[in-house]
Amino acid sequence: MTIRLIAIGKTDNTELQNLIADYVKRLGHYIKFELDIIPDLKNAKNLSEEQQKQKEGELILKKITTSDVLVLLDEKGKQFSSKEFANVLQKRMNSGIKKLIFTIGGPYGFSDEVYSRADQKISLSKMTFSHQMVRLFVVEQIYRAFTILRNEPYHHD
Repeated sequence: MTIRLIAIGKTDNTELQNLIADYVKRLGHYIKFELDIIPDLKNAKNLSEEQQKQKEGELILKKITTSDVLVLLDEKGKQFSSKEFANVLQKRMNSGIKKLIFTIGGPYGFSDEVYSRADQKISLSKMTFSHQMVRLFVVEQIYRAFTILRNEPYHHD
């Protein structure tokens, strides 16, 4: 199985980029992992929130095939403990899917079309985080999930 993280817009903060890159590298020991960054929309300030979600949604959906499992990182999604999330990943791997895609939307969230296509919604917290921080949290939690599944000492109860 391949896990891909699709996110809208680049991360400007070098320290965050380095931390994300570190976890992406660590994940390579467990699974094929891809980070796919969709560039920020040009002239986004001239678009309404709905238009922006629509255009970003089109770009996201172009990167997904019908057999991919799409998980949205969404404030209205289900919350998991790290161990529960590890179990979710294990079940997905056991199901024989080829590609599991986690997606972080733009500043206004996802279009209705992306919500319709989604197989699952996950919330990292009830708190609001910047889209750049969410990237770090997601790759860290995926890494943590694999260390939990392998009974490695990274995670402590």
